Amino acid sequence: MASYFEFTNPTKLCSGKGAVDNLEYELEILGVLHPMVLSDSVLEKIGTLGIVLDVLHAVQTGRIFTDIPRDSSVDVVNQIAKEYREFGCDGLVAVGGGSVLDTAKGVRLLISQDADDLLELMGCECLPKGKHVPFVALPTTAGTGSEATPVAVIKNPALHIKMEYISQHIMPDVAMLDPRMTMTLPPRITASTGMDTLCHAIEAYSCMQKNPVSDAYAAAAVTLVRDNLVKAVRHGRSKEIRMALANASYLAGAAFGNSMVGVVHAVGHALGGVCHIPHGDAMNILLPAGMIFNRKVCHDTYSELLLYLAGPEVYQATEPGKRADQAIREVIKLRRKLHELTGLPQTLKEAGADPALFPQVARTALNDGACIVNPREVTFEAVMKILEKCYE
Repeated sequence: MASYFEFTNPTKLCSGKGAVDNLEYELEILGVLHPMVLSDSVLEKIGTLGIVLDVLHAVQTGRIFTDIPRDSSVDVVNQIAKEYREFGCDGLVAVGGGSVLDTAKGVRLLISQDADDLLELMGCECLPKGKHVPFVALPTTAGTGSEATPVAVIKNPALHIKMEYISQHIMPDVAMLDPRMTMTLPPRITASTGMDTLCHAIEAYSCMQKNPVSDAYAAAAVTLVRDNLVKAVRHGRSKEIRMALANASYLAGAAFGNSMVGVVHAVGHALGGVCHIPHGDAMNILLPAGMIFNRKVCHDTYSELLLYLAGPEVYQATEPGKRADQAIREVIKLRRKLHELTGLPQTLKEAGADPALFPQVARTALNDGACIVNPREVTFEAVMKILEKCYE
């Protein structure tokens, strides 16, 4: 057990059927009269954004911005912040996946610090609170957990890297989990985002800043993924299953938002920035190799995780000395099943990564903050071996 740890989770959670219907009430409590609504063009087209806008009867929307790309960038954040001020907005409502939610966090950071360029605010947990900017997050994927974390990952196009901004002050005031928000997710994206949740939980449970509270959140998330991810891929219209995965994503986000993540995310961020591999796909591909790399120092931790990854019967039937290896096999088995059902790539070759770029990926990964709290020291050679192992 950690001799000292900190845990913070200030975001109010509204979770369940009809949660979005309370949005107007939550904005009223926050004193928001003219919110800026952030989303993307796909969610606008398929009607998910419309569900949210339909409940804002008495609220005069200050601005609706739906041009957020899959990998949002510093330039997009700066532009939105400019429009926030121009349209006289007084709060943020973010409807979307990780890119939309992280964009909203970046905008909140700029407005609260009275800044114009996100690059001016680079640094880790070093900024004062600044002006309060009310912020409600409505996630439409069950994967990033961004609605529960103090982390925003935003691309710097000029350097081809994904930058991490970490501050308690960018966390949403309210997170709303409603099964209607994730009901339209296709099977493949459901699988990819679900594996992102699993990776968050496993790395949170095993990194250097783990603690009893983050462990409890992470273990609950792993169990929910175990019991519901394959079912969600097969039966995507089930509100109960969608709700379970949404809660898993939130729990895993709260876990890693406090204990942080490790080498899998460091390499995954680099693959996203250099090779443009979607984040969930990268997590799915890298997770077993990252666990194998860390097994030397995480044997006991992975042995514990087997209980949540496979259930009590498998845990009991596995010899204590073999439980860590079995935990890794359970992850590989789940990955294989998702590949069979959705075609989710299992290798970097299938994902279209260029091996010639691996040295650049490795150098970028070493500069990622996630390496700092990985339980085993991460070197250039180690990252290259992980990449090569994951290619074929």
